[in-house]
Amino acid sequence: MATDLASLRDGGKAALARALARLESAPEAAGVVALLEEAYAAPRAQVIGLTGPPGVGKSTLSGRLIQAYRARGESVGVIAVDPSSRRSGGALLGDRLRLRSDAEDTGLFVRSMAARDRLGGLAEITWSAAILMRALFDRVLVETVGVGQSETDVAGLADTVVFCVQPGSGDSLQFMKAGIVEIPQVAVVTKADMGAVAQRALSDLSGALGLAEPEDGWPVRSLALSAESGSGVEALLEALDAHFAWLGTGGRLAARRHAQAEHWLREAIRERYGREGLKARGRLSLTAGQAPFALAGAPPA
Repeated sequence: MATDLASLRDGGKAALARALARLESAPEAAGVVALLEEAYAAPRAQVIGLTGPPGVGKSTLSGRLIQAYRARGESVGVIAVDPSSRRSGGALLGDRLRLRSDAEDTGLFVRSMAARDRLGGLAEITWSAAILMRALFDRVLVETVGVGQSETDVAGLADTVVFCVQPGSGDSLQFMKAGIVEIPQVAVVTKADMGAVAQRALSDLSGALGLAEPEDGWPVRSLALSAESGSGVEALLEALDAHFAWLGTGGRLAARRHAQAEHWLREAIRERYGREGLKARGRLSLTAGQAPFALAGAPPA
């Protein structure tokens, strides 16, 4: 396995695939921790989370975003979190196939991960994998499994969250009740080519978002698009660029990522040592720029 970012970049897709496999099998290994800490200190990409119920068209939208970013000359890493096979524990749907990615494109890497028993829409190692890919690509897309009301973990990983709603499905009202409208920075009604029903969904969604408190002055942007035809995708790209630029002012991006790292550290210790182990560790905090990975593996006193 590549032991540093330079050798990982030189090794291409095969080296990254091996590094991610090692991350899954031995997340506490010294070489893995060292690589993650180097990657944490060298962020490059905007991490974009795509969330919403199954069937809303997240994979089709991911494909459109990949095409757009590659056309701009930007490299893209994709983490597609799928439901798990009860028999093998592996990813059940295989988004790498549904995304129709080009195996010969060296500027694109797509990895499927099984959600397993996670109810928050993300796989256990998704955050660590995103940190690694964040240091290698210009954009990282994280497509969640689509589990409904529990699907809020993506806010602890992404710089920008896109919430997708399908027209005529009643999802806008459902998610108003679930409070998920407090999670995204951009909300989209997919399948805008459905006409009036899509416009009604957009109106409902905009009303729901209006009830949520803006994130430090960022009003959530809502729009309609058709991932199938590509209509409205350019407006989504503009919104994503605008939010990332806004995060880059006033120290917002560093603060957001620091809070995410502290949250990941608490959850990692809870998973490894339980609630009592977390309690024994006392108050957990990181200094500015400090990576959490080595601390997560240290047993409680």
